[in-house]
Amino acid sequence: MTTFIKSQSIFYLLQFFLLLVLTSNTNALPPLQLYVELTPSGGILRPEPGRYSGPVVLTRPITIEGQGKVIVDAEGDGSVMTIEADNTIIRGLRLTGSGESFDKTNAGITLKADHVLIENNIIDDTLFGINILGGNDNIIRANTISSKNSSLSLRGDGLRMWNSHDNLIENNNFIKVRDLYITNSLTNRFLNNRIRSSRIGFEFVFSHENEIVGNSIEHNKTGLVLIYSNDLLIKDNYISHLRSFSGSALAFKETFGVQVLGNKVLHCAVGLSTNAPLDPENILILNNNYFAYNDVALHFYGEKGGHILHGNHFEANLTDVQASVPSASFYNNWQDNRWDNYEGFDRNADGIGDTPYELYSWSDRLWVDLPMTQFFRGSAMLELIDFIERFASFSDPVLMLRDKRPRLKSEIKFSQSKSEG
Repeated sequence: MTTFIKSQSIFYLLQFFLLLVLTSNTNALPPLQLYVELTPSGGILRPEPGRYSGPVVLTRPITIEGQGKVIVDAEGDGSVMTIEADNTIIRGLRLTGSGESFDKTNAGITLKADHVLIENNIIDDTLFGINILGGNDNIIRANTISSKNSSLSLRGDGLRMWNSHDNLIENNNFIKVRDLYITNSLTNRFLNNRIRSSRIGFEFVFSHENEIVGNSIEHNKTGLVLIYSNDLLIKDNYISHLRSFSGSALAFKETFGVQVLGNKVLHCAVGLSTNAPLDPENILILNNNYFAYNDVALHFYGEKGGHILHGNHFEANLTDVQASVPSASFYNNWQDNRWDNYEGFDRNADGIGDTPYELYSWSDRLWVDLPMTQFFRGSAMLELIDFIERFASFSDPVLMLRDKRPRLKSEIKFSQSKSEG
């Protein structure tokens, strides 16, 4: 009985303090933290429509529902919301106005808990979007996230994850952030997200067994960067209009056992860039991908091949395959790929060319050895040099690859971007 009286007294004191704050300064925003403190563990908080001040720290599990009519503004002070309680739900809020400290990782939401649902929120004018620190089994769904209105390198990451496992990140919209940065995080799923007008779509570092499926990455500097991250599934992603000279749609470094399946890579400077496998078992599997209108579709570096490339479609790329050492591409396993410049026949109409497809390096070797000459690609002079090399070569060209079963018809169905505009 005594405990009940004490809790009731605290409740009424908090109500009185809240009323005092709200009436003392008509220009001040009501602090959402006080409403949070008045909500019991496991309870539901539905604030009245309007603007509230942050920062807010959640230390016990509650549900906050803004219904799209509640704004929480940190007014430049730290992270807008910090979640430290498992089983919390944040839905339908607009979180804005974080601080600008990179050292403190000021964010729209800092998440340090498990089994949390964050959905249908708008996070804008925050340095970082959502920062997950050791959070597992969380769901981040259908949020729209953007950073500060700064230059690209001075924005924060739309999503940052460290030591966080088994999370589901789906149907989010990341606009004008820096990167989505995932490090030391295993077995997460990234499904049907859209990333545009940013720097790096996804960057994985020491993060194994993640799934990246059905995402759309457009008008970025780089698409996916995968470093020391093995056994990934990269499937059905749409990556387009990445025109930075140093960027790639898919870039792999010391990353093996990865399946790259059914992705569409359009109008990028480099479609895919990877090193040769260091071990025969550590290979990439590239099946049924569509590479079109890229400067270079595939770039291999290293001294030996070994990757498996089956059923891919290459169309209207300036260069289909480029390699720092010819053997880096020749010793890959090429089969059943569709090459738009294949000149053979299919007399038995089985959809497979009667003769192997062979790709030689002619004048295009110039811009591999001398990158500055890339400026002249497509010019009349280089076209003439290429013609002369093929017509009456002064030296034997380098055989880049041989596809023993080139397809004349692709089984890949091209579809437009998932984006709205």
